[in-house]
Amino acid sequence: MMDTTTPPAGNLYLVVGYDGSPAAIRALDAAAALLLGRDGEIDVVYVAHLPAVDMLSAEAVAQMEISFDEVARDLHAQAAKQLSGREERWRFGRGQGEIADVLLGTAARLRQAHPGGTAAIVVGSSSQAMHRLVGSVAVTLARRSPVPVVIVP
Repeated sequence: MMDTTTPPAGNLYLVVGYDGSPAAIRALDAAAALLLGRDGEIDVVYVAHLPAVDMLSAEAVAQMEISFDEVARDLHAQAAKQLSGREERWRFGRGQGEIADVLLGTAARLRQAHPGGTAAIVVGSSSQAMHRLVGSVAVTLARRSPVPVVIVP
């Protein structure tokens, strides 16, 4: 059954976790579709994760930062191509840390900056078998998020 009710008033601010994977590509497509016909914007966020940074040398951390910068540039270009001609109201950002924490923080900042609007997080569902055992970013977000979370299959 299709819901034909009018969407709620106010702007829509979507945070999309984006790493270039098929799940992230689906999430960005879904965010663009959700924003269609509404005011608002999409924050496309790549999260660089440095595991056990305290065990790495300063040189190793610096090298990883350069690699993360390169990945971020590539992902920004990929997102731009994906949204080209479909959605121009977006920006790209890079966070560092635990993925769920960065996405939650971004959504909280958007909600605080736009009190009349609606902030939501859009992520793709993981198809990795290991995530069924230890959990995924999507599951963590669904459990902890104070804003709506859309998990795209």
